[in-house]
Amino acid sequence: MSAPPTPARPMGGVAVGLALVLVAVLVGVAAQRVTGGEPTTTAAGAVAATGHTTTVQVVADGMRFHPDRIEVPAGDRLVIELTNRDHRRHDLVLETGARSPKVAQGGSARLDAGVVGAAIQGWCSLPGHRQAGMTLEIVPTGAPTPQAQAQAQAAAPHHSGTPLDPMATPAPAFAARDAVAPPTPTGRVHRRELRVKEVQREVAPGVRQQVWTFDGTVPGSVLRGKIGDTFEITLVNDGTLDHGIDFHAGAVAPDEVMRPIDPGQRLTYRFTATRAGIWMYHCSTMPMLHHIGNGMYGAVIIDPPDLPTADREYVLVQSELYLGRDGEPGDLAKMQAERPDAVVFNGYVAQYAHRPLTARTGERVRVWLLDAGPNRDSSFHVVGTQFDTVYREGRWESRPTDPGGAQVLPLTPAAGGFVEMVFPEPGHYPFVSHAMVDAERGARGVFEVR
Repeated sequence: MSAPPTPARPMGGVAVGLALVLVAVLVGVAAQRVTGGEPTTTAAGAVAATGHTTTVQVVADGMRFHPDRIEVPAGDRLVIELTNRDHRRHDLVLETGARSPKVAQGGSARLDAGVVGAAIQGWCSLPGHRQAGMTLEIVPTGAPTPQAQAQAQAAAPHHSGTPLDPMATPAPAFAARDAVAPPTPTGRVHRRELRVKEVQREVAPGVRQQVWTFDGTVPGSVLRGKIGDTFEITLVNDGTLDHGIDFHAGAVAPDEVMRPIDPGQRLTYRFTATRAGIWMYHCSTMPMLHHIGNGMYGAVIIDPPDLPTADREYVLVQSELYLGRDGEPGDLAKMQAERPDAVVFNGYVAQYAHRPLTARTGERVRVWLLDAGPNRDSSFHVVGTQFDTVYREGRWESRPTDPGGAQVLPLTPAAGGFVEMVFPEPGHYPFVSHAMVDAERGARGVFEVR
């Protein structure tokens, strides 16, 4: 399903995203002045040690540190007692190099920041958490604000590397992801295990990225069923970060089934399909933008009750690539700024332009489409033919017996549907997202009709 490894090439970026602020729980600052010996470390700046220690209790909750600003008498040693009340793991890293271990929900850790002589920036080091707002500032009493600003700028991530070439040709051994839709299963209960894997994958010719996946592929496996079918999905976290899952095809309270789970844990998500369509599933862990933008999405097809037979069925999932450094996760800053390096079908730049999808004249071809985003709309169009059937977001918009037709299937992020067409004669029929900048970024392919 995924392309084989090829030589790597440098890319640019780091990561940033969106965060949901839950209930902010603040444990107060306990400023203890304790007489002690000469400190062995100096956190920042040249300052005479006072021999006193200031201890501050900090709570991680709702993707924030509480408090997120700590004032310390200049020359005091600072000790931070970190407690995690969030559902996700967190740590605290200071720009001086001091850091806590990763702390699970309900856990705590003690961080010795050393003697404070200048402003210090701190953050959670888990991917995307810093950019999502998990930052903290330590300010010695009387320290100038410009110094703190200068240090914050120096600590900000920098981007470097070479962007991908959307016109590049993959290696001869490249195998495109199989776009053929899975058949509708006959059973009414579908049990499946999805394993979270953080893996290296080629996403364009010569360009490798660390992607976060369901079962090692981007997008994840396509699931299928009928109205009334029950899905029992067991999520197993084989990664190094906390991850979760959200199935749009089910209607269930998110409190338990969509909660993030730590590495090594598993969770069972059970839902019954009550409405037809092609539905998105994705990681439910914050910052969600980062997890979806880095590959954690897939599709569930629930057949409409009167779905006729088609000669061929394909599934295309449109998404964006926001490249990080070579072999690292996607750049969350680009995601927030909506600056994709590429827009793709089924996880790889223009793969079906090099390995076309096939059909024959006179066949009815159905193409299921899902726009996984996380940010860009899709406007699916096939050059040289028209759609006589359009089904979008659970509603028939056009059928073969209707006098009208359609030229595009427009979708917003998380929306889906399908189109059908009959190719009139042999040839090569390009398909694109008709947002032309995205077609040129890689959202394109070809039907080879014999």
